[in-house]
Amino acid sequence: MTTRAIMVAAPRSGGGKTTLTLALLAAFGRRGLRVGAVKTGPDYIDPAFHAAITGRPGLNLDSWCMPDALLGRVMQAACQDVDILVVESAMGLFDGLSLPDGQRGAPSDIAAHFGIPVLLVLDMSGQGQSVGPIARGFAQWSPHVQVSGVVLNRVASPRHERLGREAVQAAQLPVYGALMRQMEQTLPERHLGLVQAREHGNLAGWLSDLADKAERELDLDGILASARPLQGGVGEDLPPTGVLPPPGQRIAVADDAAFSFLYGHLALFWRQAGAELVPFSPLADEAPDPSCTACWLPGGYPELHAGVLAGAATFRTGLAHFARTRPVHGECGGFMVLGQGLEDAQGVRHGMAGLLGHSTSFARRKLNLGYREATLVADGVLGARGVRLRGHEFHYATVLEEGQDAPLASLRSGIGEELGMCGGQRGFVSGSFFHVLASVPAPITMSCA
Repeated sequence: MTTRAIMVAAPRSGGGKTTLTLALLAAFGRRGLRVGAVKTGPDYIDPAFHAAITGRPGLNLDSWCMPDALLGRVMQAACQDVDILVVESAMGLFDGLSLPDGQRGAPSDIAAHFGIPVLLVLDMSGQGQSVGPIARGFAQWSPHVQVSGVVLNRVASPRHERLGREAVQAAQLPVYGALMRQMEQTLPERHLGLVQAREHGNLAGWLSDLADKAERELDLDGILASARPLQGGVGEDLPPTGVLPPPGQRIAVADDAAFSFLYGHLALFWRQAGAELVPFSPLADEAPDPSCTACWLPGGYPELHAGVLAGAATFRTGLAHFARTRPVHGECGGFMVLGQGLEDAQGVRHGMAGLLGHSTSFARRKLNLGYREATLVADGVLGARGVRLRGHEFHYATVLEEGQDAPLASLRSGIGEELGMCGGQRGFVSGSFFHVLASVPAPITMSCA
């Protein structure tokens, strides 16, 4: 494999990883390189920006959710026909669960597993020479993670840049550029992160400006030279361990501004398994294609479109008819829409599909965030009773009324804490706030003669 990779990481969230990643992708693509990208950890929004630049599926790698074989298959897909792969880390480089290295869900796990050198982006806001000790500490923290160099971010002036550059060089690390502070380069945000790529009116123009900025302020040749070929298990011939089987042969997938959180590796491997994904838009009042054998309602932002969804009679009627004979599953936002009602941010209640008994509220918010292992309590579209799935929760909505449906699964946190039952299922309909990334391989049992 000739693909070379670099990881963009930082000491913390909000340090500028996404801006630098997009700048590199745009600038390298402008040079005629075949660019690819992948995000560590659970995230839908950043990979959608990656996909908008690369024209490839947005993919994720997660060392807690995914067994090694699945990591290798996702990485192989990310590297297909790619010259330079930019891996964007989540959170801080070494942030993850309090578990052994390699299993923590930390970006450093991925860097170590595949031998990816790290380009450390350091936010200069409110500091000067202190970036030097930070850079040295990150470079020396793990013998298995190589920090290849630094990019300074949010630099206020030439003097500010000089202070940071000299301090990092004193830490014996190269500086591959300094991104000057510019408010117009900031992407707008909302409660779950950045505003989605599909909602930007002039994304192409913004990315072109970002490529210009990268060419002016970054040592692109130095960054390219620091990238390295991948190590570790990468390849299509790896066993399909951890891959969630497709929920049907033809899958109707809700796909619009309210339903966009479908993990790219799920869609990719479902197609490779022979399934066909048929998109439809509830916001455009479209129903699932009646020729499909299953329906998937991904997460997204239904709370921002509750009034439109409540008035989408064709969608609601068609979904109810579909659910009489075929599986319908909703994740997070999709789960909210399957319920009786959804209370928007202003406290106005909107009627939803009514296929499950719960009701939810975005007016009475509480953050639910973290890794989850779900054990299915009955046979269903996600698998047989007892199957374990790994993924996460990330939502602010709360349950107002639980309803009387049977639960979908029992939950544990990433470190094994019991969290109780989650979700609901009734007939062919199921859903929960849980987003699935992978299935947990069944333990190998030994038989005695």
